[in-house]
Formats: sequence, structure tokens, C-alpha cells
Amino acid sequence: MPPPAVFLLGPTASGKTAVSLELAARFPLEIVSVDSAQVFRGMDIGTAKPDAATRAAVPHHLIDVVEPTEAYSAGRFREDALRVAAGIAARGRVPLFTGGTMLYERALMRGLAQLPAADPAVRAQIDREARARGWPALHGELARVDPQAAARLDPNDAQRIQRALEVFRLSGRTLTAIIAGEGRAPAPFAALTIALEPSDRAALHRRIEERFRTMLAAGLVEEVRALRARHALDAGMPSMRAVGYRQVWETLEGAAPAATLEARGVAATRQLAKRQLTWLRAMREVERVDCLRPGLAEEVAGRVGRYLRT
Repeated sequence: MPPPAVFLLGPTASGKTAVSLELAARFPLEIVSVDSAQVFRGMDIGTAKPDAATRAAVPHHLIDVVEPTEAYSAGRFREDALRVAAGIAARGRVPLFTGGTMLYERALMRGLAQLPAADPAVRAQIDREARARGWPALHGELARVDPQAAARLDPNDAQRIQRALEVFRLSGRTLTAIIAGEGRAPAPFAALTIALEPSDRAALHRRIEERFRTMLAAGLVEEVRALRARHALDAGMPSMRAVGYRQVWETLEGAAPAATLEARGVAATRQLAKRQLTWLRAMREVERVDCLRPGLAEEVAGRVGRYLRT
């Protein structure tokens, strides 16, 4: 039998952090972040990263892995997660994978598609088209050839739109078709997967608004200023394309007014949550729990307790 693992997945502001800490206090679990932004050092406020005291009290992994000038892929996440999970199992404990980057979860549990290698010439051509027409226009092109991939992406998600179009232009096949048709690696864990999903989308939106206001009050703009002073960053890097950071970058560059920062950050975070929920609802063998219900931690703890006793 493969080793056990628990996955706690959900959109931003669904309460994953609080529930995961409660679970780690009750059971022999160590938290493994499934978050594509928390891997970057120095990006603390805008990623809602657990603070130093929390991380000292409860073991956390795959946080602060790379500098914000570096890239971090789903493939590297899989390698790192398998290594970390082996160490957790060796200590007689169970990994609790917590986060909202569903691509990372799929890479870990199902392996990775064999996609064509990046082609600098094709990417340069797509970049030229984006400068001339805008990324929303290229998102529209992607929607015509690969509607499923386009539905998961924000019209301004330059990195992922570029990659999906690149794959199609190089191979003549859509990203969705390649991923659907690949041979699957055996799942590395016997996993309990719990998805925190809202019964009321408007209530989640209110949480998102409050969360982004709190980030701004905590110094998100100052955090980005410090990162820009410390590193040779540009707007095209994955770290600065993260939700919240991209909107602050636009403000600091003068590309968008400061007065609209909160509204733009909230709108982008809502779009992120929408994409995360789309991913979750397509997943099978998932136990779904209303993230707005009273006693959420107790409900999830009961399910985890039953799983660990089996």
C-alpha cells in the first residue's frame, strides 16, 4: 500500500490555514504548502504566509524555497514534495498538503504530461502579438482552439496563455488533449482529499475583500517596494505575476492609479478563487465541505481522524 497523506485544498480565503493548524495540533501531521507563491522568499504579506512563530510551533515545508527572481515549476514541486513526504513518513508522521495551487496537486498525484520543450522563437512571436493586440485577444485565440484551458485562465495570465498557445503551435495538439491523453503515473499516496468550497460565493467574496484590505494595511505595497530594491525584478517574472503583487507592481510603475489598487487586487483575487473552484469541481474522489459552515475545523478533524484510524 502507498503511504497515507491528507490533502486540504480550497480557494483563497476559504480558511485552509486555520483548519490545517487545528489538524496539526490534533494529529501526527506536518504541513506541506501547495502554494505557488509561498515558495518565494520575502513574499510574506501578499501570500498570507504563516508567520515565524506559527512555523516554529508546527512543522511547515516548501515555504521560502526560492528567491523571487527564480522560477519554480510543477515538476520541481513534485520532486520536492516527494522528498519532503519521505522524510515525514520516516519520522512516523503523515504529510498534510495544504493550499490552492491545484496544478501542483495534480502533478504530484498524477504525474506530468510530456509537453513540447519551450521554443524561444515561438515565445518571442507570441510576445510580439501580445504587445500588438493585448493578452485578452490571445486569450480569445486560445478559447477558440482549447476552450477548456482558456476557461481556467485569466485573460491577462500572460505566462499560462503563452504556454498553452506555444504547445498548440508546436505540436498541433491542445494542452488539454495532451494532459487528458497521457499515461498516468501511479498515485504516490493513499490520500484523503478534502476540498473547502463555499455554499455562498458572495460570502467568499466578502472574505476576499477583507483579506486584501488587511494585506494593504499590513504593508503589502511596502513589501513590494523592498523586494524591488533588493532584487533585479521585472513584471514578467512568475513572482511578480502573482495575484496582489501584479497589481501593486502596476501601481508602483505608474501603469495604474493607486486609488484603484484595492479594487484591482480584490477583482484579481476573485478571479483566482473562481479558477481554483473550477479546478476543484472537476476533481474526483474528493470529500467536499462547506468552508462557511460553523464548526468547520471540527468537521474536517472528524473526517481526518476516521481516515487515520483506518
